[in-house]
Amino acid sequence: MKPIITPQELLGLSKQPHLVLVDARTGPQAATQFMAEHLAHAVYVDLEKDLAAVPDNAAHGGRHPLPPVEAFAALLGQRGISPETHVVVYDDKGGANAAARFWWMLKAAGHTQVQVLSGGIQAALTAGFPTGHGPATSTALPSYPFTQWQLATADLEETAQASQDPHRLVIDVRDAYRYLGESEPIDPVAGHIPGAVNVPLTENLQENGQFQSPEALAEKYQSLLGDVPPEQVIVHCGSGVTACHTLLALESAGLTGAKLYVGSWSEWCRNGKPMAVGEEK
Repeated sequence: MKPIITPQELLGLSKQPHLVLVDARTGPQAATQFMAEHLAHAVYVDLEKDLAAVPDNAAHGGRHPLPPVEAFAALLGQRGISPETHVVVYDDKGGANAAARFWWMLKAAGHTQVQVLSGGIQAALTAGFPTGHGPATSTALPSYPFTQWQLATADLEETAQASQDPHRLVIDVRDAYRYLGESEPIDPVAGHIPGAVNVPLTENLQENGQFQSPEALAEKYQSLLGDVPPEQVIVHCGSGVTACHTLLALESAGLTGAKLYVGSWSEWCRNGKPMAVGEEK
């Protein structure tokens, strides 16, 4: 199953019996926005409560560490998701925020039938997808049957080693001004991991907010990777959320196996590790 679905393709699935739509919009008004309007029959997940654990200390795991497996397994069951379910997840940022994180987490749980909606809720509304309002109604199921994350992740030390290894690649998907250290709106220090290359996640999208084609993404990332196999690539962002957008783009391009550095810059910059500003030389 390809990882990205268009609004037109989703319209063709709207009456599929095992389809579950997941609304992963974020921000202080996201739950209110869901209640006011969402894609018909969608269920809601909260990035802060459902897709991340509350960090005891961002220096150990970053600002959005993965939740315990048991908690995520229970959440999936509560949202009516079983191994037989076809899941389509959307947000309002072109899949750039929690939609891609949920996609990665569900894949890491061993689920194969999951896709991110290209263009998010805006594109679906433009395409005429029906909407609903009020609380979600779904049939709760038992906890999803998985006991450990099944996709590769990298920790602080592996990322440090990889960033200095010519046979590996560390990709920083944050906006260029954050990578360059011009300013940092969230974490205490501005800059980037020495040796990391900057490919802002916005480059994965067309001007209309929908994903680039698989062919365009393959050309872009194969050129970047060169002789480095995807399994030797580590992707990070500020806190391990938007990095999943580029992991999704790599998957769409047919370049599978890259690792997520969950702690990302939020962990790195709190641990006395080397930091760089400006362009890499």
